[in-house]
Amino acid sequence: MSKPKILITDDEKPTRDVMARVLSGSYDCLTAADAEQAMQIITATPDLALLLTDYKMPGDNGVELIKKAKAVNPTMGAILITAFGEIDLAVEAMKDGADDFMTKPITDLAKLEFRIAKALEKCALRKRIESEETKNETSDDGLEAFIGRSPAMERVYHLIRKVAPTEASVLIEGPSGSGKELTAHAIHEQSKRAKGPFVAVECSSLTPTLLEAELFGSIKGAYTGSVADRAGCFETADGGTLFLDEIGEIDANVQVKLLRVLETHTFQRVGETKERRSDFRLVTATNKSLAKLVAEGRFREDLYYRLNVIDIRTPALREHKEDIEALALKFLKQFSKKNGGTVSGIERPALKAIEDYDWPGNVRQLRNVIEKMVVLAAGPKLTLEDVPEDVKRRTVESPAVVPSAVTSEPVAIRTVPAAVGETSLADQEKSAILDALAKCGGNKSKAADLLGISRRTIHRKLNAWGIQ
Repeated sequence: MSKPKILITDDEKPTRDVMARVLSGSYDCLTAADAEQAMQIITATPDLALLLTDYKMPGDNGVELIKKAKAVNPTMGAILITAFGEIDLAVEAMKDGADDFMTKPITDLAKLEFRIAKALEKCALRKRIESEETKNETSDDGLEAFIGRSPAMERVYHLIRKVAPTEASVLIEGPSGSGKELTAHAIHEQSKRAKGPFVAVECSSLTPTLLEAELFGSIKGAYTGSVADRAGCFETADGGTLFLDEIGEIDANVQVKLLRVLETHTFQRVGETKERRSDFRLVTATNKSLAKLVAEGRFREDLYYRLNVIDIRTPALREHKEDIEALALKFLKQFSKKNGGTVSGIERPALKAIEDYDWPGNVRQLRNVIEKMVVLAAGPKLTLEDVPEDVKRRTVESPAVVPSAVTSEPVAIRTVPAAVGETSLADQEKSAILDALAKCGGNKSKAADLLGISRRTIHRKLNAWGIQ
């Protein structure tokens, strides 16, 4: 395996020769005496992994060289070497593309090798994101929408690839915003039904009567407001995949009818006696524990086993925090392009705050926060000042993530000391939601964004509490 290529640029020949000799065991070292010579090498060496450059040189200085080098090779790593009094300048250089800086004299060569290795890790991350974006434009396997190579996500990809070619029913379990519908799409795209329709239904958003009509279809006059015959999702999903999200929300009557359809693949439209047939594959999702609902008598056991032939769990973002940087950079690039391409990166303190946060709303919440930061950014890079105050505050306060009593969707509340007679977790959750609504003037959407949960969850909880 070939060594990574690095370019050492310094106008003092003894310095660059010593560095090249020391680093040659791990790297293929090239050298240049000034920025002009360095740019000639950079242009001629597209696989250059890293630029190690002094700041003060004849002609362009090291910061100017890094800017020009990044224009030619955006994924290349860069480390600036400065004198002690130039540290402020070096920090600014990191905003302009440098991955790191070191001060002269460099006497700890092991530390130099460590810093180079860390910069190359960043370089590899940038290349991976660029590669995945290219794959997004050309791939049709359904996994191109995912970002992340943590062990937790690799397990999800492995299961998707294993189950997609089969006809087995799949149950996807995971918290809201963790990518359950993306997983369902990926299963469809990798299956032999990929050229057929993908039909998605969010069960929690419909009353039992409307959900039944949505699934089975209806004939004119079958219920109030039914003014014409209408095909349901079982029919429209013929030859493809039917995805039922939040399956734990369906009532007992619909559960019985769904079980029959799964056993026979026949059904009747609401108000009709004619039997119809459809060839569809069923994929379902829930942010609840269906096994717990079965134990509580709120979900049919026989239907549960029909749905749960294969189980895939999408992890909460706090369970694969090592993917946050890649996700944040992906969303940053996406929303920067959407808004005129004015934001090109994120500074380390801002990224650290984002990585330290627990993300109760998972990837969906992270995506929304990055979009907000990009839209409101004051400069070409996202800074700690651009990070929303609630993210910074709750990072410092070490929030507790409490499972919701109604939906098991996590709601972040501030940790408080335990005490005799203290309110229950459900009461704390209720207090957190009502407090957020008060702060947002009763606006459910803004309160949901503040808490990192869905507006629908707030709506359901208010109904459960009898609050309008």
